[in-house]
Amino acid sequence: MENRMRKNLTTTIVIATLIAVALATTIWAASSFYQPFAPLRSPPPPPSNPDDFEFFYVAKTAVSSVNIALLAFILVSNVYIFRKTRSKFTFGLLIFSVAFLLKDLTASPIVIWAFGYRLVGLGPFAFLPDLFEFVVLSVLLYLSLE
Repeated sequence: MENRMRKNLTTTIVIATLIAVALATTIWAASSFYQPFAPLRSPPPPPSNPDDFEFFYVAKTAVSSVNIALLAFILVSNVYIFRKTRSKFTFGLLIFSVAFLLKDLTASPIVIWAFGYRLVGLGPFAFLPDLFEFVVLSVLLYLSLE
């Protein structure tokens, strides 16, 4: 009974953290990318695509941030499992988690924006890969917590 309550608490904490990360990054992305009033001297905009909505980049920021949080939880879970079992498979999952975490950190719109670059012209392809990755990481986290 106590083990089940601890598992439910862990699941609740993971879900609450993911929701908080998603909300915080969505608010940040919406306030950073959406500028209703242009500054007095703005740089010339890149060639525009009518199908390129700011929504795609806000969604990419939110989903990318949630993926980073999911990978952090998966990494911690796999470290815990590896310390108990010393399994080669779990070690492989650790390497997988670190590699994907580094990939998601470097591809995050927040990091791209921090280095002075912008995502432009990708349309819905800006966030679709991150959305598919989110589904896979959710399943992996679920299996790791079982």
